[in-house]
Amino acid sequence: MTRLNIPLLAFTTALIIALLPKAVAQTCNSTNSCPSATPCCSEYGYCGTDSYCLGGCEPLYSHEITSCRPYPICTSFKTDFNDLSRVQQNASLHDGNAKAYDWVVNRGSLVASPSNDGARLILTQNKTGSKISSTRYLHYGTIDFTLKTSKWAGVVTAAITLSDVKDEIDWEWPGADTNTVQTNYWFLGVANYSATEGASSSVSSDTTTNFHTYTIDWQENYINWSIDGLVVRTVKKTDTISEDGRQYKFPSTPSRVQISIWPAGTDDNAQGTIDWAGGYIDWTNSDYLSNGYFWNTIKSVNISCAYDTASTSGATGWAYSGNDTSGIPVVTTTNASTHISAGWKRIAGVQINNREIGGAGLHIIIGCALLGGVALFY
Repeated sequence: MTRLNIPLLAFTTALIIALLPKAVAQTCNSTNSCPSATPCCSEYGYCGTDSYCLGGCEPLYSHEITSCRPYPICTSFKTDFNDLSRVQQNASLHDGNAKAYDWVVNRGSLVASPSNDGARLILTQNKTGSKISSTRYLHYGTIDFTLKTSKWAGVVTAAITLSDVKDEIDWEWPGADTNTVQTNYWFLGVANYSATEGASSSVSSDTTTNFHTYTIDWQENYINWSIDGLVVRTVKKTDTISEDGRQYKFPSTPSRVQISIWPAGTDDNAQGTIDWAGGYIDWTNSDYLSNGYFWNTIKSVNISCAYDTASTSGATGWAYSGNDTSGIPVVTTTNASTHISAGWKRIAGVQINNREIGGAGLHIIIGCALLGGVALFY
């Protein structure tokens, strides 16, 4: 079963700026680019500076195609989540330097597992869940996620790749079903649930009590999803050609690796999403009451880049140069800095609302104000 009634990346929301009561953050989309004063379009569709220009910055809706900082280029690495020294726990301190950290906690909390078998992403009733993202961008390659999933109705675990122009490849575990996993992909934020983008696969043993390794093998001409080394689904690029023959609806842009736990079973979401996730979340569940949160457990992630571009060319990042004649974004390598300026400074604001709907790749954030070049963050 796949998500219904809610386009993955369509949303309507307002941002109230607590520290700048007379200012209204400009939205950005396909028909409304950001102005020069706040040139970067965030992944949530608002214009800003500084941190808005880092991971998630939408180049096609920003003031210029080069407004976003270059996206740090892939280098192969493996993370054992018993050691969190390569995880930046405070996203507000991340300046785009991918050499300092491999992961950033974008939202929520990543805590050590009491069983010493990795780290837990947690979900509490007064929060939206938790999400981590790689600091580098993969442009084809293989990702092995070794993890235990959540197991409660309304709670979703996801392990995905997501580009800043909304190409996406997913593993998802919705609700209390611990015997199956769902796979999906999106092309520039568009999925067709009535066609073949979504599929389900059986898992050999309970996904919440046993670690399994879930692999995304993303290459230029195909995507393989594997469980414990066994391929359970393949999508060929040649099978994604549009009806008019103009473009392949196939993920092809540099992407971050993300893992999350999020609440689908709440009134904030469409009924189709609630049903997909197994119903409403029971906040009186004994696991929640005894631990103070719901969780999943990440043991390790192994990322293997398809091309070792950084060492062969000395490139630091990926950059967009526009769309090709078929409407597909074009990326090139660059030696420009991936960092934002060292002098930027955050001043705490007031968080108005923070919630997620419809999937790991779709987040509605109504966030905080921050000053330092009059910047905003979420």
